[in-house]
Amino acid sequence: MAMADPVPSQGPDKLRALGIVALNGMFDEMDAEGVLRQAAEDILPADLALVSSFGADSAVLLHIVSRVDPSLPVYFLETGKHFAETLEYVEQLKAELGLTNVIAVVPDPADLARFDPTGELWETDPDSCCHIRKTEPLEKVLSGYGGWVTGRKRFQTAERGVLPHFELTSDNRIKVNPLAYYTHDDIEAYKHRYGLPDHPLYHQGYKSIGCAPCTSAVAEGEDPRAGRWRGLDKRECGIHFDFNGQIAPTRKQAGKTKEMRLFKNGGFMADPWTDWVEALDPAEASYTHVPLDVFVAHREAFIASPHPLGLRVDPGHRVEDVEADMARFSSVAISFPAFGDGRGFSSARLVRERFGFQGEVRAVGDILADQVPFLRRCGIDAFVVANPATRQALENDAFAEVSLYYQPVGTRAEVPVGTRPFLRRALADA
Repeated sequence: MAMADPVPSQGPDKLRALGIVALNGMFDEMDAEGVLRQAAEDILPADLALVSSFGADSAVLLHIVSRVDPSLPVYFLETGKHFAETLEYVEQLKAELGLTNVIAVVPDPADLARFDPTGELWETDPDSCCHIRKTEPLEKVLSGYGGWVTGRKRFQTAERGVLPHFELTSDNRIKVNPLAYYTHDDIEAYKHRYGLPDHPLYHQGYKSIGCAPCTSAVAEGEDPRAGRWRGLDKRECGIHFDFNGQIAPTRKQAGKTKEMRLFKNGGFMADPWTDWVEALDPAEASYTHVPLDVFVAHREAFIASPHPLGLRVDPGHRVEDVEADMARFSSVAISFPAFGDGRGFSSARLVRERFGFQGEVRAVGDILADQVPFLRRCGIDAFVVANPATRQALENDAFAEVSLYYQPVGTRAEVPVGTRPFLRRALADA
């Protein structure tokens, strides 16, 4: 099985957003093969990949792929936690269906060493385990495609009961679900018609098959995915968490899906990160923005923790105090408690320009629409805002371009106002 190489990001065409409703109207009655063929040949030619778990029902969609285009990229998330039977099934289907472009996507070894050195993170924090082993590796691969194909079906869970053939994801890519309207009986009939092999564990009661530690058999009459993360308030691994929050909500708080308050990649989405709580044990902190002074006071405990961690920088915090530890953070939240307090701009530039931080840098707090273009120039790429006018401006991309400035920033090539003509040309050509 080939191993996945990094795929360069080419950026999706945002005009796709205008056609999703039309696509679903045009192809609502089309069969699964017709939906996939339209997506692969007409809608997203050479810009489409398929993600398969090679689980209980995967043979149906993969057989359709073999009829449409056996060279279509098929990405398999090799988490390192699969059943041995699943890995055997991958090779069996490749051979029997003639799939020529199955690519294994593996977790970043550095992330495993830092966050899951013993391989037991799934026991204490399955959300983080899925994030490291599935969500992050897949995001890197799919950044090079305008759309991707899934095998999800409406009958699998209540959350998937509204699943359409085509979805627009929060980063403006198209997600294609050819089997959305298939029932369990449709799946079984298709497998029988074409003599497709079952997953070796299927007849042992495994109706939905993921990683071995988090998958169990289901009883007669149970939801097919009841054996996934049994006993936990968890239904999805995170790779199907989309902008509408209905298809696959992943992280819940107080029994309710979190408010769509984070603006990132062109749209509002539910925020997987939480605010720091004083009573929280540093060793247990996960998906939390830890105040800089708290991190410094308990540095060893936070460094030793296997969980994804964020940093919160408030006015007065010295970002220089954590320069050596920036690689420990997955996200940095810069606080703007008042619109007139500009210290956060300096903190953002230090994080991006001097420390070279490549992860998410978000602005949090009292942010006015007029400030957004300047925040972006300083390297901020996400916003958590309460101001209604700012939210509306973000949604509509209603910002004036910053064309004149006196102080350049290091995140882009800029020529400040007043620069002498010969220097202006030299800088512009650099």
